[in-house]
Amino acid sequence: MENITSKNNDKIKLAVSLRDSASQRKKHGMFFAEGARLCQDAALSGIDILQLFFTRKAEEKFGGYLNGILPSAREVYIISDEVSLKLSDTLSPQGVFCVCRIPDNDISDFTLVPGGKYIVLENVQDPSNTGAVSRTAEALGLDGMIVCGGCDIYNPKALRASMGAFFRLNIAQSSIRDVAAKAREAGLPLAVSTPDPHARKITETDFSKGFICITGNEGSGVSDEAKKLCDFEITIPMAGRAESLNASTASAIMIWEMVRHGA
Repeated sequence: MENITSKNNDKIKLAVSLRDSASQRKKHGMFFAEGARLCQDAALSGIDILQLFFTRKAEEKFGGYLNGILPSAREVYIISDEVSLKLSDTLSPQGVFCVCRIPDNDISDFTLVPGGKYIVLENVQDPSNTGAVSRTAEALGLDGMIVCGGCDIYNPKALRASMGAFFRLNIAQSSIRDVAAKAREAGLPLAVSTPDPHARKITETDFSKGFICITGNEGSGVSDEAKKLCDFEITIPMAGRAESLNASTASAIMIWEMVRHGA
């Protein structure tokens, strides 16, 4: 183990750049994770832990979590409280941080299983929504999640909202066109969710033989391209005066309806 006490250390500067910039994450093929539980989830899920940073206080308080990370970490650094504050993206930092390698999650290596059920996020911008959907998908046993544009899934806010689900869930990044091609190959129905009351009601949709549902952007919904490529549109009936549901809420309802059929 080495000690780092300077905020200007090159490793700390790199970690901060990965925390703050999607372009830096893409350039280096690495992401930044903060928090004892999240870092442990990454390690236990087989994520490549390149660097582990923690304070002496964190070692005392979160030793159990650190014991789950240390065997997987390639490099380990004890950092000062000042450096911890530099690295932290939260109001109450725990003093545990990791730099990890981004897994290969290209759609070309993603297999849609016959009868499988998947959620697709198209251009969802809010990292909290993206993370929350992954958490719901993993918790309810969905077969996978595909992200088409929108926020970077390794955004720190998305990672925190996912509660480690990004590490455990079968996940890919793709274009809508490639998703449609994969759906045809697997023989799975592809639908977009919409607030249009004239679309097929979710309660009248057959999910028993597998399904892929696309949730769109928070403001503009699904794209025209997605509508053209899908088999049909489905809607969640609403009795109130709201025009639409939050992206993560709509996705949660879609996921529940998908998995409860044939469960």
